[in-house]
Amino acid sequence: MRPLDTTRFALGAATGNRLRTVLLMLAMSIGVAAVVILTALGDGARRYVVREFSALGTNLVIVLPGRTQTGGFSPMNAITGTPRDLTVEDALAVRRASAVRRVAPLVVGTSEISSSGRLRENLVVGTTADYLAVRGFKMGQGQFLPDEDWTRGSAVIVLGATVRAELFGSASALGQFVRIGDRRFRVIGVLSSSGTGLGMNTDELAFVPVATALQMYNTNSLFRILVEARNRDAIPLAKDQVRQLIKARHGGEEDVTTLTQDAVLATFDRLLGTLTLGVAGIAAISLAVAGILVMNVMLVSVSQRTSEIGLLKALGATEATVRNAFLTEAAMLSAAGALVGYALGLAGAWVIRALYPTLPAYPPEWAVIAALGTALVTGLLFGALPAKRAAKLDPVLALAKR
Repeated sequence: MRPLDTTRFALGAATGNRLRTVLLMLAMSIGVAAVVILTALGDGARRYVVREFSALGTNLVIVLPGRTQTGGFSPMNAITGTPRDLTVEDALAVRRASAVRRVAPLVVGTSEISSSGRLRENLVVGTTADYLAVRGFKMGQGQFLPDEDWTRGSAVIVLGATVRAELFGSASALGQFVRIGDRRFRVIGVLSSSGTGLGMNTDELAFVPVATALQMYNTNSLFRILVEARNRDAIPLAKDQVRQLIKARHGGEEDVTTLTQDAVLATFDRLLGTLTLGVAGIAAISLAVAGILVMNVMLVSVSQRTSEIGLLKALGATEATVRNAFLTEAAMLSAAGALVGYALGLAGAWVIRALYPTLPAYPPEWAVIAALGTALVTGLLFGALPAKRAAKLDPVLALAKR
């Protein structure tokens, strides 16, 4: 029997019992769709986290108060182990490090901003002129905070695009005044719209000089310090210099945590990559279940088509021909189910992206190839036993059961 004849025979057998064919394809398609959708979710989460941290800026070292590492109890730690706050003076000291290009201290608080009878609760960030370059933001109108003495802040403010629109509507905000509590601030600039980063919508922020923010919130403590290294190769040196400078200022106590953007990205990328592989493996179990169904359906098919197999062998068909015919049928049904599952998986990923636009839920190529390949191999593997049983049937006995 020629390959074309074998294919026609398998196709005729598949279309001859449509319910059996539909059920087999459905089982296989569910398995493939599960792999595609779950890997799209996992890889989408990985891409989202990488994108969010990349939005922080380039060559970045983040300094946070307090240590993330813990050690055994010491009586001396109970007396002297209280971590100190990060201060503007610490940020100024870091600024002098040779591997550091820019430093942006941050103070964050929530206040009511009002103008011309319009009022809104807003997140206010106290920082310096270097923050714009460190984060890679662009101005839509006016200028960013002035490059002035960090310990003496002026009464100026820069608004995010959404804040400007809600407070001033279509009117120009430049030169206008807003109130935060009992303080008046002159608007000197408006940021270009840049959307959400790390769960914080930059368009809904307002920026004031760091010294002014410290006075407003009656604190000496910084939320964190953003440090930009001179180049990518200088990041490890900048991190070490920052840690040593602050340690020297804090009486020899290492009570800050320094994070590099690359380290954070590598950790999340590794964790979420492993998670994606894990959910793909779990989803692949359904393909094994579908393979068992293929075997059961094909065994039933062999028992129902005993006389047909006997007639083929009586006409001279060899065991290899009969075996190939049943394997071809199993492969065709598995491939068709896999393609339907792939289409369902793409549709499911599209629904996820429609519901959560910020999540880039696209299935990775390796997952799609693995799912389709596994479906085909599973169909052939579990179809081998029924095909072998069909090939071994005695033609005389098979025809006698007609």
